[in-house]
Amino acid sequence: MRALAVEDDPRIAADLKAALTAAGFLVEVTGDGEDAWFLGDTEAYDLAVLDLGLPGLDGLAVLKRWRANGRDMPVLVLTARGTWQERVEGIEAGADDYLPKPFRMEELVARARALVRRAGGHAAALQELGALSIDTNRMCVAVRGVPVQVTALEYRLLAYLMQNVDRSVPPGELLEHLYGDDDAREANALEAVIARLRRKLGRGVIGTRRGFGYFLERA
Repeated sequence: MRALAVEDDPRIAADLKAALTAAGFLVEVTGDGEDAWFLGDTEAYDLAVLDLGLPGLDGLAVLKRWRANGRDMPVLVLTARGTWQERVEGIEAGADDYLPKPFRMEELVARARALVRRAGGHAAALQELGALSIDTNRMCVAVRGVPVQVTALEYRLLAYLMQNVDRSVPPGELLEHLYGDDDAREANALEAVIARLRRKLGRGVIGTRRGFGYFLERA
């Protein structure tokens, strides 16, 4: 899963990247409003954490532009002011949640996970489909109740497929959400991860629909 963290304070930005990475996200960071608008408008993210006090283009303007252009990823807004008027303005502009500064990273991660779950139609942290279960709070995977050890990359792939259970996800889309703009975005890299997961999870968990992509089996 890909996350865009928009924060102009280098210390907070570094903490955001570390906390979200540890929570299973592939994180890109920017501290500039214009850059944030461009990235959110041209790249596919599963979550954006957006500070309102940005240089160049403020966070509220960034959010309004995203929503006006049909960008519907969940957005968690951060602000140092936190007045009720600002919260109302942010929500009306399209924010999905609001967190005033200072905040605990544990709370931010919990809110981020909840937003991504809800965007995928899941209310609970434990997500189950067929033989597979994923605990998004503990980042644990099990098949028929038996825990399976997976890498961070493998977890991101399974979590993204779980968020998109009603369709086959094309290889290009999976690569984008696994690697972002990394040079490792090659089809054979994805095939290697899928093959490794199939060995770990067994038959009947990850399916392939030729010409369309990968999906999680329901049976």
